[in-house]
Amino acid sequence: MADTRILPNTPIEDSYETSPRTPPQSTTPRHSSLVQPSQKKKRKTKAYRVFRSVIRSFPIIAPTCKMGSLPIGLPEGYRGMSGSTRVTGTVFGYRKGRVSLSIQESPRCLPSLVVELAMQTNVLQKEMSSGMVRIALECEKRLEKDKTWILDEALWTMYCNGKKCGYGVKREASEEDLNVMELLKAVSMGAGVLPGNSEVEGTDGELAYMRAYFERVVGSKDSETLYMLNPDGSNGPELSIFFVRV
Repeated sequence: MADTRILPNTPIEDSYETSPRTPPQSTTPRHSSLVQPSQKKKRKTKAYRVFRSVIRSFPIIAPTCKMGSLPIGLPEGYRGMSGSTRVTGTVFGYRKGRVSLSIQESPRCLPSLVVELAMQTNVLQKEMSSGMVRIALECEKRLEKDKTWILDEALWTMYCNGKKCGYGVKREASEEDLNVMELLKAVSMGAGVLPGNSEVEGTDGELAYMRAYFERVVGSKDSETLYMLNPDGSNGPELSIFFVRV
């Protein structure tokens, strides 16, 4: 993540650099302008069902999988799959704290999902700087008649590049989460740091973030995948997140 800063009311749509300024007095927004996401029904197509079968075959869903058996990325010339949707994903956290993942319908919507991941922010930064990152969030399968969707679970076992590293925990968006989303409302893609205030790093602590578009592919109630879309048009995403029941 680049060392950049962003403050409220800074117009930086699709920008990667901003000028440092004085941090605000408070990190808690009194009035949020974020809106509720829409409740659009997903249309299933033949192509979607084919891709769903591919998602189910990914070796990463097995705890004993090796990263050498994983696909490198999306096929060359890939331009999106019918039946998938594009969402905004933000990974953020204090350097010595656990990193969180927020999924929004758009940068101007309230988060539809917030997951606290089982790794520190600086560790994820190192992983991403060394190459592609595959995160699998797994839980046990439910009975067939149970219609609970995978993203409605509260806890997943987490694997990063094939190595078990703890648990991912779903939680309600906190005031600080909403403040981060509010500050980044004008940002569709980018990376940098925000002024923060944490018990771990104190009032001078900086909260790092990376925001990008993700392609969300719903395989079934037991499988969803998020592929980060690169703004530079390079082949394959740098970050993929798999939610699966095994």
